[in-house]
Amino acid sequence: MNVQRNLSRYFLSAILFFCVGLIAANVAAEEKNWKMTTCWPPSIKFIEADRHFVNLVNEHMGGQLKIKFFEGGSLVPAFELLDAVSNGVVQAGGDWPNYWAGKNSAFDLLGAYPMGLTPNDYFVWIYQGGGFELYQELYAQFGIVYLPYWVSTSESGVRGNKKITSLEDYKGMKIRMSGQTQGKILKDLGASQVMMAGGEIYQALEKGVIDAGEFSDPANDWSLGFQEIAKYWASPGWHQPGSVGGVMINKKAWDSLPEKSQKLMVTLAKETFGWTYAFYEYSSVNATHKFIDAGIEITRISDADLDKIQELAYKHLLESSKKNPMFARIAHAQLEFLQKSAKWRSVASPFTSGRNPKLPDMDAIKSCIK
Repeated sequence: MNVQRNLSRYFLSAILFFCVGLIAANVAAEEKNWKMTTCWPPSIKFIEADRHFVNLVNEHMGGQLKIKFFEGGSLVPAFELLDAVSNGVVQAGGDWPNYWAGKNSAFDLLGAYPMGLTPNDYFVWIYQGGGFELYQELYAQFGIVYLPYWVSTSESGVRGNKKITSLEDYKGMKIRMSGQTQGKILKDLGASQVMMAGGEIYQALEKGVIDAGEFSDPANDWSLGFQEIAKYWASPGWHQPGSVGGVMINKKAWDSLPEKSQKLMVTLAKETFGWTYAFYEYSSVNATHKFIDAGIEITRISDADLDKIQELAYKHLLESSKKNPMFARIAHAQLEFLQKSAKWRSVASPFTSGRNPKLPDMDAIKSCIK
């Protein structure tokens, strides 16, 4: 009888221990709550990518994670967001990599580069050509995991009240243009770069603080009201043939997620990337007609002028590669992708989805990699 009692107590204890363990496991698996903000205010359409991704995560993470989203500027200033994510002030932040080029010049290649990768190029290079791993390597220096999840169409070009039909017309102009290399090229052309937030461009044009400015694709430019203040649209957008952004995630917050949840977030980022590809392209299709209907005159510089800008872009690409081995690695990886793609694009022409630019001395850039 005593033996039976002892066995009963043993089994009860075992069951109790199991239940306590199960409860503890459930507590550990309770839904995590993250704060996420972005670089973008509501007036800039890149915020739609952030919202799309957050909605997908909250819908599909199955109680593992809930993200509360805050519009740009509501928690931290846009240009302080990388530090905020790195330090865990917020768990996640939507960005454009070029904003962090002051911390490492290699970021200048991951968001956009003059005469560089197109939206299609970025899409394929990131998710099939090894680009994804290079994003991780660079952002990891700041304690961040990075998920690229938006790509926008080629940027509009320069908007202002002076007609630009050739590179000569750039001389003496003060132009709002983002990006380090973009500023160097403007200097080469005899113009000067003015840095300011997208929301300040309208007023700067209105008051004559700048002669011209660029911000983004036609849809974003329309939403900022440039049709009201700039009568000329100088194309194409050589300064940013394609732009990529994504979400920075604090490494400790990322590591706290189960592996299945991490994989699901990567999948949701890919879905968002594809959604934005279509969304921003079609939005720009519609916005272009709006600009034309508003009486905006569109001009275009010649192919010969574009070739000159291509040479300037490669000159600065080599200079930056010599100064930063990480920049050289990413530059070489992107150029190698274009080199590999060239044959198929030539065969598929005119139905190809990317361009075949004349490439610089690949060995010169490769020699900068340590």
